[in-house]
Amino acid sequence: MTKKSRKKLIEYLKLLSPGTILREGLDNMLYGRTGALIVLSSGKKVEDIMEGGFNIDTPLTPSNIYELAKMDGSIILNNRATRILSANVHLNPDPDVQSRETGIRHRIAERVSKQTGSAVISISQRRNVITLYLEEEKYVLHDLSILLGKVSQALKTLERHKSVLDQALLNLSALEFENLVTLEEVISVLQRSEMVLRISEIVEQYIVELGVEGNLIGMQLEELLGNLTEEQGLVIMDYQSSDRQKEEILRRLEESCDEELMDLFHMGTILGYKEEQCHLGEPVQPRGYRLLSKIPRLPWGIIENTVQELGCLKEIISSSPERLNKVEGIGEVRARTINRGLKRLREQCLLEKII
Repeated sequence: MTKKSRKKLIEYLKLLSPGTILREGLDNMLYGRTGALIVLSSGKKVEDIMEGGFNIDTPLTPSNIYELAKMDGSIILNNRATRILSANVHLNPDPDVQSRETGIRHRIAERVSKQTGSAVISISQRRNVITLYLEEEKYVLHDLSILLGKVSQALKTLERHKSVLDQALLNLSALEFENLVTLEEVISVLQRSEMVLRISEIVEQYIVELGVEGNLIGMQLEELLGNLTEEQGLVIMDYQSSDRQKEEILRRLEESCDEELMDLFHMGTILGYKEEQCHLGEPVQPRGYRLLSKIPRLPWGIIENTVQELGCLKEIISSSPERLNKVEGIGEVRARTINRGLKRLREQCLLEKII
């Protein structure tokens, strides 16, 4: 599933999550063993395949949609699932649209979604499950107990990967202070950070599906991730080639499949290094954005001026307060702050590696 498709899916899962009016109505159908086909759209593409039924245009309530589901036809809601537009509607999608489903209701739901681009909900009377069709994607909503188990397992996986990433970042910081970083260490950090972010997207999807039941898990996820997205961006800024922008690198990372993500040379080209330049054991010089950003109360503008003036972290570390004072906007106080802050970070890295 692409990032764009996942984002769209999450938006609709929010409408279907426990605690929403629509989900309460769908749960009533499940408990009442009532099947249903519900289309979330008010566009012309859906109107063109509608036949019969009657217009209602009334606010959505759990009892209203449950009673209307007892009729044979489909129910048409608006995009945001706040109003019931039509009921008892017969849908006639193009039979040439491919469908992998065997049941009539699910086959119609899949074809309608593919043909119109609308979200379509199908409730199986026999299997008692809710299925969401979103163009080429099909998503079966999980039972709450099963979903909680999946979230727990995903969180444990995320915690393990995050622990390995934290160790890789600590190792990168120590190597940066010793001026011993190679391209392989940088790529390793980017690989692990992207893996953690991808796992977190799966956890986020589960949390959205949990609705009000997932609030505490959402707080746990937020605490676990911290400022990872920002730190990943700073690593990129430290090591990207001069002709490659951070936004393009992030876009290419998102578009890379899991196999490409594990390819060291592919990751090197994403950073802007040509294939013949991707010597993984070659030393690379960090610019210093990431470590400088760890110094408390140091404005971003000062960080940028320092990097642009001195060029790389090695020069920044070796610069005296008098040399730093000459950088635009720093001054004596901030020069001492940078000097002491980097020394403190270095000691902290060494102490954590020993522990």
